Amino acid sequence: MSTSVSASKPAESGVNETGKVRPFPVMRQDVEGPAPLDPRAEQPAPHSPAASPKIGAGDGKAAEGRKKKGIGRRVVLPVLLAGGIVGAGWYGYDYWTNGRFLVTTDDAYVQGDIADISPKVTGYIEKVPVAANQFVKAGDVIFQLDDGDYRIALEEAEAKIATQAQTLSRIIAQIKAAQASLQQAQATKLATSAIATNAKATMERSQQLHNTRFVSQSDLDSATSALNQADANVAGADAQIAAAEANVGVLQAQYKEAESGMKSLELARDKAERDLSFATIRAPFDGAIGNLSGKLGDLVSAGQRIAALVPVDHLYIDANFKETQLAEIKPGEKVEISVDALDGETFEGTVASVAPASGAVFSLLPPENATGNFTKVVQRVPVRISIPQDALATGKFRAGLSAIVSIDTRTAPAENTVAAVVK
Repeated sequence: MSTSVSASKPAESGVNETGKVRPFPVMRQDVEGPAPLDPRAEQPAPHSPAASPKIGAGDGKAAEGRKKKGIGRRVVLPVLLAGGIVGAGWYGYDYWTNGRFLVTTDDAYVQGDIADISPKVTGYIEKVPVAANQFVKAGDVIFQLDDGDYRIALEEAEAKIATQAQTLSRIIAQIKAAQASLQQAQATKLATSAIATNAKATMERSQQLHNTRFVSQSDLDSATSALNQADANVAGADAQIAAAEANVGVLQAQYKEAESGMKSLELARDKAERDLSFATIRAPFDGAIGNLSGKLGDLVSAGQRIAALVPVDHLYIDANFKETQLAEIKPGEKVEISVDALDGETFEGTVASVAPASGAVFSLLPPENATGNFTKVVQRVPVRISIPQDALATGKFRAGLSAIVSIDTRTAPAENTVAAVVK
């Protein structure tokens, strides 16, 4: 018993049997260590492959899966890297061969010269033979106003013209009668002039004979009286001629006045016919009816908008390009058009013209940069692009649709300049 105690002391002090200090620290008994095994405690049964076959199979599948994932990573990453390199190369090649020549904007919209349908006269809407969004041809009736008042006005104007025509006929007859009276007065003057000439000759002979005492004084007086009477008749004929001429002049003036009145009445009749025609509102060109606000029975005034007509066959695109993009944009260049509503379908258009000023210049309140703080803003200039007729014939274009346009600056005709004034 004493031997075991003496043997344990050097172990506790860290000194070996020879009395030398150990080169490593000695574990003390107060340091916690693993509890001693109790021989009476139940020990777990040793694992064996036969006792747990499922656990062994799962570990094998997990290892196999990790192996496959490792192989997949080693295959996918190089493929993705190669694909990225190929894609970047293709993009660079496409930009160098095509992209750098394209000027693109999505600030573009389909436009058309939409006509506001308004009556030129006031009246009640009597008929509306069209429906909203209906396609109409030029000359088709869109609205029919009540034209009763305008028909009455036309009939009244025609009646006045008929009355004035009768007045003209009467004046013409009076002029003819006055001209006949003038001719009669002129004939009377010829007769009286002849009588006066004869009377004068008779009086002169009587005077000579009276001087030689062959004619008495009474005969001379009779010849003198006859001459005076003939002269008076000539003067009366002259007065009749003057009166007849004056009457003819008055009647001719009346005729001119009546003729001028006839022209005024004819103008009034033409206006009545025009007003009557305005009661029927027709389509000025082929297009589709939109914004149909006029209804049956409505009282509409001249100039009131009651519908709109969209020219589906005469649409175009106004694209607003930045001022920094205008250098290579010229009329005649080809344009690739993509309308948002057509799901990626593209059409080929042509640059028709470039606006003479930026959109800000034509705005209601143009910017004034002469005073205050200044912030430079890139301006946009409208560029009009024509749409080919075969594309418009599809009926897919609508005014107001958004579009994306790409102008190929390599297709510019040599004779065109950088800008063209919008007509």
